[in-house]
Amino acid sequence: LQIDTENLIAIVEPGVVTAELQKEVEKLGLFYPPDPASLKSSTLGGNVAECAGGMRAVKYGVTKDYVMGLEVVLPTGEIITTGGKTVKGVVGYDLTKLMVGSEGTLGVITKIILRLLPLPKAKRTMLAIFPTLDAAANTVSQIISSRIIPTTLEFMDNATIRCVEHYSHLGLPVDAGALLIIEVDGRPEALASEVEEIKEICQRNKAMEIKIAKDSKEADDLWKARRSVSQAVIKLNPTKINEDITVPRSKVPAILRRLEAIAKKFNLIIVNFGHAGDGNIHVNLMIDKDKPDEVERAKLAVKEVFQAALDLEGTLSGEHGVGITKMPYIHLELGDMGIEVMKRIKKAFDPNNILNPGKVFPEGKEFKAHWSH
Repeated sequence: LQIDTENLIAIVEPGVVTAELQKEVEKLGLFYPPDPASLKSSTLGGNVAECAGGMRAVKYGVTKDYVMGLEVVLPTGEIITTGGKTVKGVVGYDLTKLMVGSEGTLGVITKIILRLLPLPKAKRTMLAIFPTLDAAANTVSQIISSRIIPTTLEFMDNATIRCVEHYSHLGLPVDAGALLIIEVDGRPEALASEVEEIKEICQRNKAMEIKIAKDSKEADDLWKARRSVSQAVIKLNPTKINEDITVPRSKVPAILRRLEAIAKKFNLIIVNFGHAGDGNIHVNLMIDKDKPDEVERAKLAVKEVFQAALDLEGTLSGEHGVGITKMPYIHLELGDMGIEVMKRIKKAFDPNNILNPGKVFPEGKEFKAHWSH
């Protein structure tokens, strides 16, 4: 791990843990924004291969926005370098961006050059509770259209609230339709007006309660609900199908209504939460994999979830990638020719198909559930 404060970059090996990089650069007044939920265990090499996002993506973007260059070992044994330390560079194809998000199918990353930012001077955290799903979803759209770009804008629906309250006993109202956790950062003098404007938007949408943290301890308390989600959902049901569709931010209300309808149609518990500020919803179908009828209903529901995202000009995956589960469906988004071009790229880099074979490219149309535990 090397940190170049003059050029605002870090040069890392792929095994460096995300949280460790963030801790080291913050000591120098710098900031590496991508913050996947697994940041305390995930490696930067994995983040690059997956193009990981996180809660701060609404303002700061995802991993691909910070990768400036790579060293890569190709499947055929050659070593190439892509990009570099310069902010600009247009010599040849952008192989750096091609490698980011390739899910380990094109090469083995051995070195990464990352862009850093100055650490924000201050931040403010808010939690707003709403009586209905629509009220919370409309608040998300209105905050974005007001030209305020929060650092984070996280969403939890009623099913998620119930899971978290059952698990953590934080005093959340289990009759609430949804809640939002909102954070803004920047210069202290600018934050007060942004917080007030967000508060007014929440009030216009009939927020039942609005909490604004006065200090970092209160902010941590507000974040406890969101940070408990994964453990709470697993406690409710040890197996689930977890997808991460993304739609344009203006379509968040519409996709949440579609997801609610799909849950009712197939008589399934679907827990929805995630990064509403960038339109990325984590859709968790709570399934007992030992009940064949439930699994069959889930298969049909997953396809409708994906189709709903595409109908609203979205994508099948915001940050989890294709892997196994989405393989039968990517033709819906990319088309046959798009997949064929990707296959040609794969063959050019990996003619013997030795890197992560059987991933990304659909070999059949049968749904293969990947059970999250």
